[in-house]
Amino acid sequence: MSDDLFRFSIPITVRYRDIDAQGHVNHAAYFSFMEQARVEYVRQLGLWTSGRWDDLGFIIVEACCTYERPIYYGDPVVVWLRVSRLGNKSLHMAYRIEAAGALAAQARTVSVCYDYRVGATRPIPESWRATITEYEPALRRLSR
Repeated sequence: MSDDLFRFSIPITVRYRDIDAQGHVNHAAYFSFMEQARVEYVRQLGLWTSGRWDDLGFIIVEACCTYERPIYYGDPVVVWLRVSRLGNKSLHMAYRIEAAGALAAQARTVSVCYDYRVGATRPIPESWRATITEYEPALRRLSR
């Protein structure tokens, strides 16, 4: 992995159901791979500890992916993730998806913090901001 800004990664197992009629991973599966990485990121950083989905606290408002090369069944896949920007209510996440050691896709999502109980956006909790900023070296450099 060439980009030292990414500290967090998870391995992904390509399932048979991820493959399309052309014999490679279908484009929609990349978004599922990113979702898996996102959930593990917030779990491993301790931002989501209750296990209740209505406590997760953010929703995706934008997602895009640039496909660099196909992924095939059996390829070892790794999804790298980093928070690239923290707004007042939004978290921007960048992804690097590698297959068999080569770049397969680059992606990003924008999420907003959301209070599911009242059905409205909310500011990023200060505890989340502190934890993410401490974990992400690039965010620390930007806040100086």
